[in-house]
Amino acid sequence: MSLFGIGRNQRTFRPKKSAPSGSKGAQLRQHIDATLGSGNLREAVRLPPGEDFNEWLAVNTVDFFNQVNLLYGTLTEFCTPENCPTMSAGPKYEYRWADGVQIKKPIEVSAPKYVEYLMDWIESQLDDESLFPQRLGAPFPSNFKDVVKTIFKRLFRVYAHIYHSHFQKIVSLKEEAHLNTCFKHFILFTCEFNLIDKKELAPLQELIESIVPC
Repeated sequence: MSLFGIGRNQRTFRPKKSAPSGSKGAQLRQHIDATLGSGNLREAVRLPPGEDFNEWLAVNTVDFFNQVNLLYGTLTEFCTPENCPTMSAGPKYEYRWADGVQIKKPIEVSAPKYVEYLMDWIESQLDDESLFPQRLGAPFPSNFKDVVKTIFKRLFRVYAHIYHSHFQKIVSLKEEAHLNTCFKHFILFTCEFNLIDKKELAPLQELIESIVPC
């Protein structure tokens, strides 16, 4: 099964998001594709000279959302409420869901339900024009980096769950090289712009240290 195949759980796997049409997203994505194509992930995460920092964050946030969505989409038949009754990252880390609006007090839910909540929440952020402007030249909010940091913190939790609960399945699908490359790209970008607090990275600290001292 390819990591780019559609998962069976259509509610979890969702259509690929594209960069805002009126932004510089297409141009920046060409830059990302070109640098990724060179195989130099460290170069791929750096802010291109003369480009807007918030635009760069926005385009990459959409890309990482799509990547994680595709990765998890291949596991939906294995990541079930029966197999994964809690959203965990090994025996020491368990995540509870709250969005601060509809669910204010953190609740314990199964891993697939958690990821569904998480992806719905991120999608609502990406679709909110007051957070991710659609028009060229429209200003980003003053707290934009904080919004992005929350998105990255939550995307990391999906990676942590995949590595701790489903890595052997990924290996059996012969997709571990792709998972590792996606995660390395994600972590290098996270560290380049200090997007996730170190304590949040603890579930995968050993793996991260093998990639970059964050």
